[in-house]
Amino acid sequence: MIRLDAATVMQQWAVGGLFFLWITTRRREVGIGYGWLLRATFAIFAIGSLVLGVAFDFVAGREIGSAMVVAATLVALVVSVLRRRAGVSGQREVQERRTARVAAMTGIDRDRQVFDKSTSEFPPWLDLVAPLVGVIGLVAAGIDAGDPAALSVARVLVGAAFLGAITDAMLLGHWYLVQPGLPRAPILELVRWNAMVWPFELGVLLWPTGMV
Repeated sequence: MIRLDAATVMQQWAVGGLFFLWITTRRREVGIGYGWLLRATFAIFAIGSLVLGVAFDFVAGREIGSAMVVAATLVALVVSVLRRRAGVSGQREVQERRTARVAAMTGIDRDRQVFDKSTSEFPPWLDLVAPLVGVIGLVAAGIDAGDPAALSVARVLVGAAFLGAITDAMLLGHWYLVQPGLPRAPILELVRWNAMVWPFELGVLLWPTGMV
C-alpha cells in the first residue's frame, strides 16, 4: 500500500513549482517581480513541508531536502533583489523597441522604466538549484510512502512535475495582467509541458501497485 502525507505534498508542490519557474525565467522575458512572487510562494511551501514533517511524521531524507530547498530558494530570492536594477534582458529589449516605435510614430517620448545595464543580471541557473536538491527529498519521501518503492517514487516525482506545471501556468497567466505586452511564448511553453506531463501522471496513478 502507498500512502501520502501533507509534508510530501507540500514538498512536491514547492519543488515542481520551482523547476517550472526556472523553465520560465531562463527565457529572460518575464519581469523580475514574477520570480520574486514564485520564489517567496514556494519557499513558504517548502517551509510548510519541513514543519509538517518534523511535527507529524519525520522522514530524515525528506526534511533535509526541504531544508535545502528553502536555503537555495532564499539565496536565489536575495540575489534577485540585490540585482533588481539590471532588470531582465528580454523585457528591457521589448520595452526599448516599443518606446522607440511610439516615439517615431507620434513624436512623443514616453516615460519608461530605467534599468542599470552596468549591473549584472540575475543568473537564471540559480533557480535550478532548489528543484535539483529537492529531488533528494522527493525520492526519500517516495521510498517512505510505501511499497512498491519504484512506483511510489515515480508517483511522487511525476506528481511534483504535474503540480508545478499547473500552478506556474495559472500564476503566469495572471501575470499578463501585471506585464502587458508580454509575449505568449512563456505561457505556451508551460501549456506544452502540462500536455506532456499529465499522461504520465494519469499513468502512474492508474498503474496497479501489484504490477511493479
